[in-house]
Amino acid sequence: MPEFNPVDYAVPGFILLILIEMIWAKRRRPEAYEARDTLVSLALGVGSTVARILVAGVTLVIFMRTWDYRLFDLGLTWWVWILCFVLDDLAYYWFHRTAHRIRWFWASHVNHHSSQHYNLSTALRQTWTGFIAISFIFRLPLVLLGFHPAMIFFVGAINLIYQFWIHTEAIGRMPRWFEAVMNTPSHHRVHHATNPVYLDRNYAGVFITWDKMFGTFQPELDSEEIRYGIVKQLGSFNLLWAAFHEWIGIAQDMGRAPWKHKLSYLLREPGWTHDGSRDTSDMIRARWLEQQSRKEGATSENSIAMAGEST
Repeated sequence: MPEFNPVDYAVPGFILLILIEMIWAKRRRPEAYEARDTLVSLALGVGSTVARILVAGVTLVIFMRTWDYRLFDLGLTWWVWILCFVLDDLAYYWFHRTAHRIRWFWASHVNHHSSQHYNLSTALRQTWTGFIAISFIFRLPLVLLGFHPAMIFFVGAINLIYQFWIHTEAIGRMPRWFEAVMNTPSHHRVHHATNPVYLDRNYAGVFITWDKMFGTFQPELDSEEIRYGIVKQLGSFNLLWAAFHEWIGIAQDMGRAPWKHKLSYLLREPGWTHDGSRDTSDMIRARWLEQQSRKEGATSENSIAMAGEST
């Protein structure tokens, strides 16, 4: 149940690993950590825990009421736990993909991406407004299928614990067989990148196979150095701004927009505007692909010209 969360018991391990990574970073990659940025990440993690505790009772009621309408009663046997873990990860994939494609959900999720540094403390940048954004609805189908809410909460916590270790630059690539199936630091670095080729890719929680299955996979490229953060960088270490800036942006855009466009600022993709004054990730990627195509075309023409001169 929400009152028992394995993540809470993993926190000491998180802190220890962050300290170990800090020692590594000081010697090998000093730019990986910035003191104010790390403090914001830690504070967002604490705030997220407090927010979860405050809404735990309401969340439990919603899930248990949904449980009353379940189609099956799958029980608690070992294979049900495994199936629940896999399907919960699939539900997470679709939540995560939606959180990048619909601004309402992005407003709750964006703070996790708001750091321009990528380290284990970044994993603690969790939302304070997940309940307000009704992110829990992505797991309700599992309840209706007959997975007990306690099981869903537990496997969801294990999923979140798994995702902690992939927020690091200290690990390059894992063995090929592991990279093929599981989410890894390499895959997740892509997800946190702002480079056009990397935008809105690799939504997986545990199994990267979902991205490969649904066409959102992008490997990390040795030729493309990653730039972290969000398209319009936060530009501040203010904790409240980090937690709520996108909600404020939505309110401002809806307030200024004509009536027929107001809901679009809530339900369309981040970056969308009715007058085209800002770019969505699709627009940024399309423009980049066009530039790449022109470069390749120019390179081909030069190669042909050089070949002609040599004959």
